[in-house]
Amino acid sequence: MVRLSVNLNKIATLRNARGGNIPDLLQVAIDVQKFGCQGITIHPRPDGRHITYKDVYDINSVITTEFNIEGNPSEKFMKLVMDIKPSQVTLVPDSDNAITSDSGWNTFLYQDFLTDKIRKLKNHGIRTSIFLDPNPELVSYAAKTGADSIELYTGYFSVGYSENKWNSINPYIETAKIIVKNKMFIHAGHDLNLDNIYFLIEKIPNISEVSIGHALICESIYMGLENTIQSYLKRIHKARIKKNDTIF
Repeated sequence: MVRLSVNLNKIATLRNARGGNIPDLLQVAIDVQKFGCQGITIHPRPDGRHITYKDVYDINSVITTEFNIEGNPSEKFMKLVMDIKPSQVTLVPDSDNAITSDSGWNTFLYQDFLTDKIRKLKNHGIRTSIFLDPNPELVSYAAKTGADSIELYTGYFSVGYSENKWNSINPYIETAKIIVKNKMFIHAGHDLNLDNIYFLIEKIPNISEVSIGHALICESIYMGLENTIQSYLKRIHKARIKKNDTIF
């Protein structure tokens, strides 16, 4: 099974653009779970430009599936997630002023740092994931931190997909093989959409979770939120059961 986790950051961005409570973030959180997604992802940033820290507490009260909180493990962030105790925390090395996450951890340089953070999260019963570029050499260092999974940063794949989808997927295939050898789960996220999601999962069927926000919310403007989520679920299922030309 490949879980679809819907990132709600863009819903909060739209709400914050005018103030007030339109769209209602909590209602959207309730609805996307009702429409079939298997999880909700949020990424609160220090400036609160989309998901605020208050939103994290509010959303936690309506979670019926998996709750994944992403972020750079600052002291403030760690305090938040250890208080909330979500299903999963995904550690992302973005700066405070980053527009969006654009790279993964250098796990060679940050192995000790990540090991310390992950130990604290696990002491609170929280499953952990590390955001990583498609680089096989970094996987072994990630495994030594004690993380349960690696979320592959798929921005490079998504950019290269339209030009040469095979060139864009090959680094991810090689990295995925090493992740499996290290007995970790494979997640994927960033710039995935209805156009490229099938190919990614068809070629790397061991992916257990995808986190999709920006494209999904944009596509729902034309297709409707429920129909968009169902379209993702159908494509994920179809790709997952296809056996030809897969790596495992």
